[in-house]
Amino acid sequence: MTDLWLTLGPILLSDVVNPVLFAYLVYAAGTRRPVANSSAALLGHTLAYLGAGVILALGLEKISARLANPEPFDFVIELVLGLVLVWLAVASRKPREKSSQAPTAELTWMTAFGYGAVINFVGIPFAVPYFAAIDQMLKANLSVSHTLGVLAMYNIAYALPFLIVPALVLALGDRSRPVLARINDFLDRVSSFLLPILLALVGLALLADAVTFFARGESLF
Repeated sequence: MTDLWLTLGPILLSDVVNPVLFAYLVYAAGTRRPVANSSAALLGHTLAYLGAGVILALGLEKISARLANPEPFDFVIELVLGLVLVWLAVASRKPREKSSQAPTAELTWMTAFGYGAVINFVGIPFAVPYFAAIDQMLKANLSVSHTLGVLAMYNIAYALPFLIVPALVLALGDRSRPVLARINDFLDRVSSFLLPILLALVGLALLADAVTFFARGESLF
């Protein structure tokens, strides 16, 4: 289990650098019910992410079960994911135009929850590390309950950094808005620099693991 988390740690780090979600939480924190709406948005995103993870895991298991030898198939998936991550690392270095994905209507708790879930689809490029994390969980050959437990822990760990938005609003009130705006700008700059590096490192690690398996019959991780 420790070895699995040593592998999941860098993937989680690249996954959590999500300026799209943070920007939306900052928007939700600027509404009439900042704590409730930003918390609902984060909860919606987290539950949708967890649900998507369960569906992806079940899908991968069904695909693997149809093959005579599922373990090499997992490494084929790993190889493809590694190539995709390296490509994303190169593509994400291009300048991005800022666009507002925030809705114009006044948010309620339920609409904030719904928009938080939709952010999963808005930030599709950021879901690739999540797919890689699920692949690593399946390769660990844990029981179903243990796999679901690891998946839930991964999603909780993913959500924790974003709790800073409702926490700051609760602690500082309206004074939190300029602070959150600065954090949002900082995160956008950091993601532009750090995300390509993290994606490249994780992608290269997955490629090395897959190539080693096919060359020597054993994996690195």
